[in-house]
Amino acid sequence: MRPVIHVSAALVVDDVGRLLVVRKRGTSVHMQPGGKPEPGETPAETLSRELLEELGVHVPVAALESLGRFTTAAANEPATTLVADVFRAVITEPCVAAAEIDDVRWMHPVEFATTPVAPLITEHMLALLPPH
Repeated sequence: MRPVIHVSAALVVDDVGRLLVVRKRGTSVHMQPGGKPEPGETPAETLSRELLEELGVHVPVAALESLGRFTTAAANEPATTLVADVFRAVITEPCVAAAEIDDVRWMHPVEFATTPVAPLITEHMLALLPPH
């Protein structure tokens, strides 16, 4: 049986349809901001904490909109299944790479064809993007 990783991830889209993505240190694949829960945290609490740690932005738990739980292949861990609780978040302040994050960028979906992105994005997130 494949190992399973549980995470909380943010779907953040700006007013021109770009998706906020991050790349962790030592990896080549961009993914949604977020991460693994600490003991006792709800998925929304995990995401709120991770956004502050990774990007320096505070998004209150009450401001996160649950979009569901999705299962796919993990981006940076071979033969591992990812189970992600995904939330829509609104971020209006500047994001800065912190903790294990090397790169933060706003990426338009047309760029996904030429930039490595996580399966969670290509298999599930694109369908959740608002039309532009």
